[in-house]
Amino acid sequence: MPTTTLIVFALVLFVALLLVLVSGLVLVGLAYVTHRHPRLEKPLGVAGSFAGVFVAAVAVLVAVVALAAQ
Repeated sequence: MPTTTLIVFALVLFVALLLVLVSGLVLVGLAYVTHRHPRLEKPLGVAGSFAGVFVAAVAVLVAVVALAAQ
């Protein structure tokens, strides 16, 4: 593999790690806020909605990595 391909792959993995960490923090924050203020929304509903968006973002990231690896 050329060096540039390895660098791109490493950057994509780094971005994926950051995406997972930040998304986890946001998910915990949303669950905490909705738990402290239950009239805003049910905690599991908000967390579930965010989890769906997170799964979609990860799917897009995996597709980009699969295309870049070709």
